Order: sequence, then C-alpha cells, then structure tokens
Amino acid sequence: MATQFSHEAIFCIVNSGYSDAVMDAAKKFGAKGGTVINARGTASKEAETFFHITIEPEKEIVMILVPTKIKDDVLTALYKEVGLDSAGQGIAFSMPVDSVVGLGDNN
Repeated sequence: MATQFSHEAIFCIVNSGYSDAVMDAAKKFGAKGGTVINARGTASKEAETFFHITIEPEKEIVMILVPTKIKDDVLTALYKEVGLDSAGQGIAFSMPVDSVVGLGDNN
C-alpha cells in the first residue's frame, strides 16, 4: 500500500547571497518560510565545463517544508528565478516527508 505524503521538503542550493530570492519565489506560491544553511560547494572543473558555468564555492542551502499540493509550483518558480541560468545558479529537489510536528493548523 502506497503512503500518501502531506508535505514535501524542498532543498534549494544556490550561490551565497541568493537565499532571499529563493524564499521570495517560494512564497509567491504559498511557502511560509524556510531555513538557510551556509555551505561550501565541491564541484570539479569538469562539472564547470559540462554545465558551462563558473561554480562559486560559497553556497546557501534553503530548506522549505511545503504541502505536497504546492510542491511542483514552488519547484517551477525556483527553476525560473534562481536556476542554473541565473546568477544564483541554483538547483532544487524535493523529498517526501512522512511526519510533521510543530506546524499550525493552517499548514
């Protein structure tokens, strides 16, 4: 029997300084907030050549918990606003969340 998940965790990894742009894009489609983690990228020169971009080592990872019903809209917004073709050079992915506590009734 397949489990239906009510929430998804979206992870968006962007160049340092672009987490506000991530949250602005996500909030347009109903995200309430997120958590930013400072990180350092480790991509190789081969990856830079393959993607035709310069990879900045300083990164921010934005974690956003959203209801499953808005996940696709949020991911599309992130792709358009901070995707690889933007200055943020972001990538985003989601993972199902099987349990959530601490959210208000309206989430």
